[in-house]
Amino acid sequence: MSGVHHFDALIIGAGLAGSTAAILLARAGWTVALIEKQAFPRRKVCGECIAASNLPLLDELGIGAAFAAAAGPDLRLVELLHKDRCVRAQLPPATGQRHLWGRALGRETLDTLLRDQARKAGARVLQPCRVHRIEGEAGAWQCHVQGSNQSELQILSASVVIDAHGSWEALHVEQGQARKARSGADLFAFKAHFSGRTLEPGVLPVLALDGGYGGIVVADKGNTTLACCIRRDRLDRLRAAAPGQKAGAVVESWLKQENAGVAAALAAATREGPWLSVGPLAPGIRLSDNDTIFRIGNAAGEAHPIIGEGMSMALQSAWMLCTLLLAADRQTHWQSRIAREYDRQWRRQFTARMRLAAGFAHLAMHPITSACLMALAGLWPGLLTLGARRGGKLSSAAQIPEIPLTTGVSP
Repeated sequence: MSGVHHFDALIIGAGLAGSTAAILLARAGWTVALIEKQAFPRRKVCGECIAASNLPLLDELGIGAAFAAAAGPDLRLVELLHKDRCVRAQLPPATGQRHLWGRALGRETLDTLLRDQARKAGARVLQPCRVHRIEGEAGAWQCHVQGSNQSELQILSASVVIDAHGSWEALHVEQGQARKARSGADLFAFKAHFSGRTLEPGVLPVLALDGGYGGIVVADKGNTTLACCIRRDRLDRLRAAAPGQKAGAVVESWLKQENAGVAAALAAATREGPWLSVGPLAPGIRLSDNDTIFRIGNAAGEAHPIIGEGMSMALQSAWMLCTLLLAADRQTHWQSRIAREYDRQWRRQFTARMRLAAGFAHLAMHPITSACLMALAGLWPGLLTLGARRGGKLSSAAQIPEIPLTTGVSP
């Protein structure tokens, strides 16, 4: 690829949000470049649970059958685990659709399914390919990229740029902004897969930990995914007490000592591959009504992962934005109008979920409040069911009939 290549839209990041947007726009006749810096399949720090409200979206995107064939069992029960105590409750089934329960699937599989579907829809997939800089303004962007086997930068131009690259590093246009000062309250996320598990299928345990929180789930291939977030100050103390050990090994030992449910679930299990880690997390809203580059997924806003809504927000925010883009009349300042309306809709749909996640996370991380939470849940297990309802497990911000899904062209 040489010279300047024009597209209707450049999408940076081929995860759930980016690939979803690429599929929807390409099927509607837009020329789309989907840019991803990592090779697939790749593991990613993620709880891997996807709520039932998103499964109709996967059907419409064309990967529903593949997801159903590969994903773990229906998630029908939720548990709150603290020390040696456990409270169990029913997860609420979705209503008005054929998918009643959420399931879990590794991101190495799910992201690849969506990326391949974007290519099938007609999107130009550039992978692995790194964005070096973005110049211009809404309607006239130039993106300088470089593939892993290229010696020179290539230039892509587009009227629309969509940021779906996640939250772990800034885009070129954001670099140089002040970074948050290091804090003991910073959260780092860890994840590992285990085989030979003893965790009951269909149960979703949520972990309240001294200095963190986490979750366990049986995902694809019968493997157990264990993911957690831990405060920096807690991690620093643990590592100081175990000099020379890797952070993942320290976290695994801490989880087993801290929580009897984790110890039981992993008693006969074998870890498959290394621990993955990322951070510090930066929960909060990044979206603005005057954005000139559109943001979806974690680039728009990141919830504390304790309620497992990150994948929902990625899929649904991409769908929401594409609905607006495809309905636009493209008159003067049309992208500014969409940015304002998208910001309004996004906040209406997701702000309450983010606040619930933040409140639950802070209660779960501290010994006194987590003990109180556990006592309350013991008296009223339905609190966990209600929390799942309020956390967005049954509702979707995406309106399927509003997206024209036509047959894509061949790549």
